[in-house]
Amino acid sequence: MSGAPTVSVVVVSRGRPGSLKLCLTGLSRLLYPAYEIVVVTDDEGHAAVRAAGFCDEVKLVAFEEANISAARNAGIAEAAGEIVAFIDDDAVPEPGWLAHLVQGFSWPEAAAAGGFVRGRNGISFQWKARSVDQTGAAHDLALKDVTPVLLTPAEGRGIKTEGTNMAVRRTVLAEIGGFDPAFRFYLDETDLNMRLARAGLATAIVPLAEVHHAYAESARRSRTRGPRDLFDVGASTAVFLRKHCPAQAHEKVMQDLRTAQRRALLDHMVAGRIEPRDLRRLMARLEAGLEAGRDRPLSQMPAIPHPRHWFLPFETRATGGQSEVAGRRLFARRHRAAARAAAAAGETVTLFLFAPGVRPHRVRFTPDGVWEQTGGLWGRSNRNAKSLRFRRFSARITEERARVALQRRPPEEVSL
Repeated sequence: MSGAPTVSVVVVSRGRPGSLKLCLTGLSRLLYPAYEIVVVTDDEGHAAVRAAGFCDEVKLVAFEEANISAARNAGIAEAAGEIVAFIDDDAVPEPGWLAHLVQGFSWPEAAAAGGFVRGRNGISFQWKARSVDQTGAAHDLALKDVTPVLLTPAEGRGIKTEGTNMAVRRTVLAEIGGFDPAFRFYLDETDLNMRLARAGLATAIVPLAEVHHAYAESARRSRTRGPRDLFDVGASTAVFLRKHCPAQAHEKVMQDLRTAQRRALLDHMVAGRIEPRDLRRLMARLEAGLEAGRDRPLSQMPAIPHPRHWFLPFETRATGGQSEVAGRRLFARRHRAAARAAAAAGETVTLFLFAPGVRPHRVRFTPDGVWEQTGGLWGRSNRNAKSLRFRRFSARITEERARVALQRRPPEEVSL
């Protein structure tokens, strides 16, 4: 990819050193020739970067405040790339992620680009293409295929990009002041989407730019994704409405939020993720957040200056070709050893481990840099497919190889 634009990948991490290490392992194996990594993190994160052996290869920014917008702005201030990409610390990019995402900027009028996000099973999608309206509500957009598309939103709407899989031209970000620190968590990137739309700027959606998002445990949610606090959801909603929504609609939107959150909490309670006693406390925290957001000062957001340091190119560990290891789950130890060896040699490795049966498939990225897919020989790797399809082992491997090939390779090796 000659003449590829330089990209700064910004990762914000707080209290999740294990997730950060895995994210960095994924970033270290990107198939892109010109990127740097900027890590904005607390003391735990700094220790994780050192333990992973990346300390001299990434830009480290010390940040302790619990404010994701301010942290991202600190990352932008150190970003020296033409494009600034964002990924969460509990996400891992597909090897071709950045190369595909940058395709969105082949349109000169594209200010931003976003891709698709898979959930913790590595198969189902959390988010695809969406737009967002003045209330902060997102609406699905139907794309015909996996070809990148440039979108200009209708009046009063924005094109949604997910904070864990998005990129913006640095000149644009710097001029508008980056992310609004009034959004300490939640709706921060949605506010940016609306501001870009208000400025008449277009956004590209690139379906093959995929990341896998784990929804790791945090101060706001448990390991099982049960909520621990809804204060920031309430506060950010109130701030968003003040900035983007007609005043006469505020109360209805907030009431709809209360209803939706209460329904979600009841579902969590039935599933055993929260205790019955948590319901009243969490709803009270949501209400406190709404009240705080009504009075929270809105930031002035001055332009972000040029970075103080030069671009720091990251030397990707993916120096070899593509390889696959496939076998029966019965011999998993042997196959995993072969996959680890190939990854250590610089190859981009996909490991297929199948057992007899119809168990649904899962995909995970291992700390050794291997993409491992497990499941039943006749199980689903497409959640919309029939649950039982009899195939020979070789035929199933061929099918799965084709399914993941597009995301695991850069665009010049992909035939759409």
